[in-house]
Amino acid sequence: MVVKQLPLEGSDWPLGATWDGSGVNFALFSANATRVELCLFDPAGRRETDRIELPENTHQVWHGYLPWIRPGQLYGYRVYGPYAPEAGHRFNPNKLLIDPYARGLSGQLRWHDALFGYRIGHKRGDLSFDKRDSAFVMPKCVVVDPSHTWGGDVPPNRAWQDTIIYEAHVKGMTARNTALPERVRGTFEGLATRSTIDHLVDLGVTAVELLPVQAFFDDRHLVERGLTNYWGYNTIGFFAPAPRYLTRDGAINEFKLMVRRLHEAGIEVIMDVVYNHTAEGNEMGPTLSFRGIDNASYYILADEPRHYYDTTGCGNALDMRHTRTLQMVMDSLRYWVEECHVDGFRFDLATTLGREREAFDMHAVFLEATRQDPVLSRVKLIAEPWDTGPEGYQLGSFPPGWAEWNDRWRDTARAFWRGDPGVAATLADGLLGSSQLFEHEGRRPWASVNFVTAHDGFTLDDLVSYDDKHNEANGEDNNDGHDHNLSWNCGVEGPTDDPQILALRDRQRRNLMTTVVISQGLPMILMGDERGRSQHGNNNAYCQDVEFSWLDWDPDGPGDRDFEAFVRNLIAIRRSRSLLRAEKFIHADPRDRFDVRARWLRPDGAEMTPQDWDDPENRMLCLHLSGRGGGLMVFLNAAASPVQFDLPDALCGSWRLLIDTASGTATVEGEERTLGPAVEIPERSILLFEGATP
Repeated sequence: MVVKQLPLEGSDWPLGATWDGSGVNFALFSANATRVELCLFDPAGRRETDRIELPENTHQVWHGYLPWIRPGQLYGYRVYGPYAPEAGHRFNPNKLLIDPYARGLSGQLRWHDALFGYRIGHKRGDLSFDKRDSAFVMPKCVVVDPSHTWGGDVPPNRAWQDTIIYEAHVKGMTARNTALPERVRGTFEGLATRSTIDHLVDLGVTAVELLPVQAFFDDRHLVERGLTNYWGYNTIGFFAPAPRYLTRDGAINEFKLMVRRLHEAGIEVIMDVVYNHTAEGNEMGPTLSFRGIDNASYYILADEPRHYYDTTGCGNALDMRHTRTLQMVMDSLRYWVEECHVDGFRFDLATTLGREREAFDMHAVFLEATRQDPVLSRVKLIAEPWDTGPEGYQLGSFPPGWAEWNDRWRDTARAFWRGDPGVAATLADGLLGSSQLFEHEGRRPWASVNFVTAHDGFTLDDLVSYDDKHNEANGEDNNDGHDHNLSWNCGVEGPTDDPQILALRDRQRRNLMTTVVISQGLPMILMGDERGRSQHGNNNAYCQDVEFSWLDWDPDGPGDRDFEAFVRNLIAIRRSRSLLRAEKFIHADPRDRFDVRARWLRPDGAEMTPQDWDDPENRMLCLHLSGRGGGLMVFLNAAASPVQFDLPDALCGSWRLLIDTASGTATVEGEERTLGPAVEIPERSILLFEGATP
């Protein structure tokens, strides 16, 4: 290997490999390294052509400028320093390392014992030292030209209360769409095609929330079982798109094209991001990047620094209290917003990001940093408000400006429609935005992300078809996944030809989806639920890159187009009725001069009393919303028999029926009905009426 010429000093900013039109500046942070070598590779990534020591170290950043390097160059790093696991240092220059700021990766990781900094099987375990070169099984970083023709791209900037999220998987969205060229199925380009976007537009959703698209790899234990990391919650490159979703290496423009086309259709792009941990695992994991660059800076170490302090269940946790780690995460988020025009983020295990080591703090460094950031404070930020550490469940505890996945809403809605006792009062609060959780410090109803299904758990079809999980295909003897699903198979476990059971399941799907769409807050729908996608009872399909994880595009296939039309109409009703997407919390007594009032009525027409709310056998709710020159009245009956409802005289008269889950009706225009004085509410059903405010 011969260096063409000596590198110039370059600059310690910006971090990463930066093409300036003449050459490339390389800059890598490491506080504890003693030397850093930049390794260049041939276009195939198989042969190391040059090894160049970065000439300067400024402010703990190693840097150099190479005027002969061009975009497309493949590279990696070797970092020298002490190998002293007992002191928290795990430097091993035999291991090729991914640049934390790499904008692109080429090739896939191939599992081999050479990836580990210690000798696999050695009696000293991770205290031993492995001298094998790992470059031959490592992906390579790519120098990227960031230029892109955005044209007149304008972010939709949807108001929070007008947002309807569709949680989707990049591959799962288009892998079965045979109308697309095979090379783009399952890629960003596939998501950018007209047929894909037309489906989202027709459905009426306003934002697509993509499962992780930052670079990740398939875990070794999955590869050895013939499975893959389908969901992608094991990030190793926070600036690079996952190569598997690109048609060619380093083609960030394909991601940008997808964003632009979704924006043109009025749809926002939200990224599901994993900044709580990395793919390197615990002390027995591989050395791929951060561990070999500066283990003691990037990770939270235990009191015994050989080990990691882990609140994620994944072996490690990034140290957000360290200036450079925090900088990397903030730089990454801003990169996706400023360079790639994304509209927001959903943060996996976000409680870890808000910890000051042991305790969660609403004013933790990361949460305060995002709140004041001029770029990030104006995009949508959504927390998964829990982790696996002490007091990890923090639903309702995130600061103003954040929304949160509301799993209490999910479980309450499931339990109510299953017919469980004692949940009506909690569901009533959820229908009005879960004010008991979120109405503090100026937060709004949209702080509650309402969903009954998500990637993690049953699909909607499975929720009404299975009492128990069936995860045998995952190869873990059905021991993985949640056991507390609050599901109901309606009488038979799994597939059936019984028409009565099938009709009940359809009604339950309509009840659950309607509850999501008509509740105050931020509704989220899981990809494929609108078409009856089933995972055959698998409630933890993280490793299932198979057809049941993908959206059905076959017009003659088993997909339920009638239910899709019902969901489409539900969404249209929500989008056309401002009373269903209030900007502020609605109460029985008006507050803050907000002119919308809620009234809860019992079957005899009187207003609910505390004793009524405490009745565990109450499975019937009637909510009357009035204001802004109109009114809505919704009946929810989870009982197994019809309920007669006696309307107060003031509410008797002409109404328009918008939704009837018993008959499967959902119409934006509504059907004229005369109500009162008695109304029969069918068993297990929702009726939504619209009329003038009396």
